[in-house]
Amino acid sequence: MSRPRIVVVGLGDTGVLTAIALRTLGDVVAISATPEFVSGQELGLRLARPEAWTRDYRIAYRRFRGLDRVRIVHGSATALDTENRVVRVSLAGGTEGDGAAGDGTAGDGAAGEGSVAEVPYDIAVVATGVTNGFWRRATVRDSRGVDAEILLPHQRVAGAASVAIIGGGAAAVSSAAQVAERWPGKAVDLYFPGDRALPHHHARVWDRVRGRLEDMGVGLHPGHRAELPGGDDDDTAHLTTDPVRWSTGQPPATADVVIWAIGRVRPNTSWLPAAMLDDRGFVRVEPTLQVSGHSDVFAVGDVAATDSLRTSARNRGHILVARNIRAHLRGTPPRDYRPPRRRWGSVLGPLRDGLIVFTPPGRGVRVPAPAADVLLQRLITHQVIYRGVRRRGQ
Repeated sequence: MSRPRIVVVGLGDTGVLTAIALRTLGDVVAISATPEFVSGQELGLRLARPEAWTRDYRIAYRRFRGLDRVRIVHGSATALDTENRVVRVSLAGGTEGDGAAGDGTAGDGAAGEGSVAEVPYDIAVVATGVTNGFWRRATVRDSRGVDAEILLPHQRVAGAASVAIIGGGAAAVSSAAQVAERWPGKAVDLYFPGDRALPHHHARVWDRVRGRLEDMGVGLHPGHRAELPGGDDDDTAHLTTDPVRWSTGQPPATADVVIWAIGRVRPNTSWLPAAMLDDRGFVRVEPTLQVSGHSDVFAVGDVAATDSLRTSARNRGHILVARNIRAHLRGTPPRDYRPPRRRWGSVLGPLRDGLIVFTPPGRGVRVPAPAADVLLQRLITHQVIYRGVRRRGQ
């Protein structure tokens, strides 16, 4: 029998892990909006120290050993045809043919920007994620476009004397910490709607993080719910400068730069049949991560409506997808996804004195900076989780 063709749509944080996990189960084709891996993680580090962020969170696909036999198509999915089992892709350009993973070439169709390819599948995996602010986008771009979207926000924040961060999640909290550490002379203020930030983490996490932020001089402003600029959320995708007004009644707040990290995500699912989506546009999935009504289509990551927090992006959902695709191909029973009760992991990101990793019960484990770099990034992340990442230039 010929090997099944497995098409992974989306090659971000979850998509890369999924493609690597599937590499032994069939001929894997992955569709990516960028010619390289661009993570949506660690917004604060990306804003404050983009050179450090780039080292670990922007990686050429050819450096991933687990993608050596994965065919990369640089473009954007425009339709999923379940009757004919094809994914239609608007290509970003390149040459026709197979091409090495990560080289930006587009396979399965004629070359040329704007041309459309049909990528056939036996199994499809939706891992297109969400759009969130200016740091998680679904638009097709080349390496120069990625350069600009990393550098320009950093320059805006670097040139500001005062920075306001709006939001109470990990992206907002880490932004406040990273900006305050990088530029101790800046006025940095964090505004969030509840009594505490990090409402989906254990209460112990905020207790420890709050103390660290206060030590850094970050102004903390609970009970502030922002009115969206212009009455919608379009402007929250950018850094803004206008005063921030509050629906909770406080006087407007001003800063040279306002970072909106309020969690207004939009699922990247406009290319999917409407019947696959819930009322917010996320993909309806069974506990097995199979799309409801389509046993040969799976969804994983922030795009999959597994639970209210869509936790399969951070809790080994890619491993379950690989196991269940194997079970589907063999005709054996699949396993169910069980979402965790609370979020866990790093919140502040890697600071100069190290990294704090929080467990689900809220206890923090501090890892000194050298160990965080060598042990966590170089060994655990690159060699274990990613199954091998080559050094630059290799």
